[in-house]
Formats: sequence, C-alpha cells, structure tokens
Amino acid sequence: MKQLGILDTAFINLEHPNTPQHVGGLGIYDPSTAPGGFVRFKGVIANFERRLLKHTIFRSRLLRVPGNVDRPYWVEDANFDVEFHIRHIALPQPGDWRQLCILVARLHARPLDMNRPLWEAYIIEGLDNIPGVPKGGFAIYTKMHHSLVDGAGGSSIMSVIHDLEPDPAAVPQGQQVVNVDVSPGAMYLTASSAVNNVKNSVKMLAGGVGVLRDLGKMAVGMAQKRIPIPSITSPKTRFNTPVGPYRVFEAAEFPLQDIKFLKDVANVKINDVVLCIVAGGLRHYLKHHNELPDESLSVSIPLDMRTRRGMTDENNQVGSVFVELHTNVADPLERLKGVYASSQEAKVFGENSPLVDVLKLAGVLSPALTKPLVNSYSNNKWTRHLPLGISSVVSNVAGPTFPLYSAGAQMVRYYGLGLLTPGVGLFHLIFSSNGIMTMSILGDRDAMPDPAFYRECIEKSFTELLSAAKSSQSEKKQPAVAKKAVKSAASSVTKTSSRVQGASAASTTKKTATKRSAKSSLTTPVKKPIVKKAKSAAAAKPASSKARNEDEGNVVPIKLSN
Repeated sequence: MKQLGILDTAFINLEHPNTPQHVGGLGIYDPSTAPGGFVRFKGVIANFERRLLKHTIFRSRLLRVPGNVDRPYWVEDANFDVEFHIRHIALPQPGDWRQLCILVARLHARPLDMNRPLWEAYIIEGLDNIPGVPKGGFAIYTKMHHSLVDGAGGSSIMSVIHDLEPDPAAVPQGQQVVNVDVSPGAMYLTASSAVNNVKNSVKMLAGGVGVLRDLGKMAVGMAQKRIPIPSITSPKTRFNTPVGPYRVFEAAEFPLQDIKFLKDVANVKINDVVLCIVAGGLRHYLKHHNELPDESLSVSIPLDMRTRRGMTDENNQVGSVFVELHTNVADPLERLKGVYASSQEAKVFGENSPLVDVLKLAGVLSPALTKPLVNSYSNNKWTRHLPLGISSVVSNVAGPTFPLYSAGAQMVRYYGLGLLTPGVGLFHLIFSSNGIMTMSILGDRDAMPDPAFYRECIEKSFTELLSAAKSSQSEKKQPAVAKKAVKSAASSVTKTSSRVQGASAASTTKKTATKRSAKSSLTTPVKKPIVKKAKSAAAAKPASSKARNEDEGNVVPIKLSN
C-alpha cells in the first residue's frame, strides 16, 4: 500500500465529468511481423497480462480515506480482471480515418471507473480503408489516469506494455503468484490521516516559507530585468470558453528530418519549430473564422521537473510555463525567431519561479476541501471571469528510436492524447519515433466542430515554414560564380550609366555638335545593352518568401506505411 503524492492527488481532485483527468495513446500495428503473420485477440490479452504482472501500478486501485480527510492510497486489487480493462471492437464499414478519429474521440471523452485500476485498452479492427495501413492492421487505444503517469513517464509506460522484438523468449508456464494488499480498516486509516495531517501541516509551513522566499527572489530578479515577466494577459479565443463533455480528435504527420532541417536552418530547438507550426495553424484557423486577435496568443508548455529537481517517488513530476506564439506575425521565419526568443524567456522564468508548481495547490489540501472547490469552479464556469488567456497546451514527447511490438505486431504509428481543463479546450501532443513526428489534436467539440479543417491548417503552416526555410537556404548557398555574374552585371550597368551621363553633359556644353550625332552617341550604342543587362540582373534575384508562401497549398499528409 502506498499513499499518493501531492501532485498525483491533484489530478484525482481535479477529476470532473466534463474534464476527466486521463491521457491516452493510439498505436497502429502491422501484424505481418508476428509469428505466422497474424495476431489473435487472445494473444494481445496474454501479452498485456504477462507484462502487467511485473508492474503493480496497473493492478492498483484507489483506496480513499474515510471522509476524504487525507490523500488516498494505492492498493493492489485482489479482484483484478484483465479482461475488464481490455476490450475488442471494430470500426463499421467502410473503416476509414474519419471513423477512427470519431471512435477515439468518444472513447477518450468517457471518464474512467474510479473504483477500479485506472486504465483501459481497446483493440480496434476494421481499418480497411485507411490509406497506408498494412493489410490486416489493427489499432490499440489506451487511456490511463494522469495520477498514474505524466507526459515524460508516458514513453516509459510504452516500453512496459510493448516488447522489443516480435517473438520474445517464451515465458515458462505455471502458476503465477501475485501478492495483493489487504485493505486496512477505517480506524487505521483515520488514525493514519491524523498523523499525516500533522506532518503535512509542518511540511506546508516549511514549504510556504520556501515559496515566499523564492517569490521574493523572483520579484527582485524581475525588477533587475534578469528574469522576464511572463505574458498572462494574452487575448482569449474560442478555446477559452467552458469545456463540455465531448471531444474531437485529429492528427497530422511530418518527416522528422524536415523538422530537424527547420531547427538547423533557424538555429533553434525542435520545440520551437513545433510551437511555430502550432502558431501558424492557429493563425490560419482563427483567421478563417474571422477571430484572429491583433495581439499574440499564448500556450502552456509542460515541464519535466525530473531534470530540475531530481527523481521522487511520485508518478507525476511536471510543471508548466507560458510561451507567446507570435500569431500576429505573418512571415513564418520571423515568427519562428519570435517563438525562440519567447521560449528562452519562459525557460529562464521556469528555472527561477516557484509558480511552475502551481498545479500542486490542487493536491496540498485534503480532498474534502479541494474537491468541492474544483466542482464549483467547473460547474459555475468561473473560467469566464479569469484574465488568463491560454489558447492551448502543447506537449512534446520524444518516443523510442527503436521498433516496438505488441503480440509480435510492429507499431508503425503512435498518436498521443492529452487532457482538457475547464478553461483550455485545445491540446496538442507531439510524439517522435522512428523518423516520423505526429501531432495529435484533442479539442472540445463545441469549440472546434471542424477538426479536419484545423488539421489542414496545421499542415499548411508546416508547408509554409518549410518552403520559407528552403528558400532562405537556397539564397545563402547561391553559387559564387552566379553571385560574381550578378555583381559584374550591376557594375557594368553603373559604369555604362556614368559614361552615358558624361556623354550627355559633353554634348550639352559642346555647341558645335550636331543633334544627330548627340542622339547616336547616347541611344544607339549604349541604351539597348543597358536594358538587357538590367533585365538579366532582375531575373537572377529570387522571388520573395512572402510571395511563395501565398501561392503554397496544403501539405500532402504522410500516409502510414509498413
């Protein structure tokens, strides 16, 4: 038995029917790599069950303290039934991408059963009309409560439920011994909660002193302009309206080498490239709906606190900062430069501010006090009155660089799904693996009734940025001979013009020259070659990136492949 940490408890306390606090993933698999070239449903269940035996968190359920006066506990469920958590379904005909997106959105909108281990998995067949899906291919959609895992830990969970080879060594048959927890009685839990509350009060007092000290240091740093002031008053959009219980899902794909090319050309980070693509997508989408603000929009970015404060025994170690997207800048490369500058400022702020841990406030106090506040916050739609304007959450997760297998079938694509909060109805989750970057879009159905169009906006944003970057590179790498030719032509034009001007002055002052000879010396031998050379120099000048961007269409989506 293990008590939940403060941040893990925060996600339990934030659970609401309109904003369930689970994250998910959709993997697509090629069964041709499995022994025999096909996969049976019972084989997938056996693979899950074999691996879940090694990881108690998947067999653990919540045990609440009487009266919710203390944080709950994880206890291993003596009645754990793997077949309850793994379901087998199929798409109806024709089995296309749109149907898969609708199904995943509906599954992701449903809250988990909080009385059982907090995860579910769905094996989905019938993907017959999705271009690029291998013959007989299937999908596995999984969802897990955020109290079990955060974004950075999600990749490790993937390795837990997958194999590293299509035909792993056979597991010896025989009885499996599973240890389970004996749930303690109400008297024990009540007594433990009394002791814990005393300890928590001391920790809160010490933590409060530390937070005040850190806030003081941050204020001094801001006054001295060493720490940038975050933008928390960005304009609100349709995604800042109260979030309902229904979801939409879509996804775009990009070659990872193109993303790295953009990173190298602009000398920025991959995260900056991702944010710039999102910025362009939001710009196109809101402009189409005549809702694009004149000022820049902002997004929230989760931070992995493991690299900042070391490992702890909590499942979640995540903070967040705000970054301006510069959606008011039309030129994609200029926008990328602005995003890079804003993300660097956010990084400095995150390293010096205790506010990155603001989510912990939902888990510090007992659930008996926090849960009513959360329900009131959501039910009364208080988000309408808050000044904070965060249009989306953008999370970037690096996946494995090696193949993964489920029951022998190789995973060929993976799309991550985040969660929505009462005031932010759009979530972008980026996942990179085996040369492909996927961008999954989870939205509130009322705020985004046209998710396929938004995906097109994201793809168009990527195309514009890539085109502008390639144009910029071609200008820098223009051959030296061509540059010399242009320079020589320009020099020739300058010298010839000087000669023309000199001849003109001489003809004006020389009274004995005839009108015919003056005309002949000025126009016939000189003017015609100048016109030709001027046109040649103009033709060597490449078209502006802005003109090219206006002519670009949508990027062709990358299809699934074996």
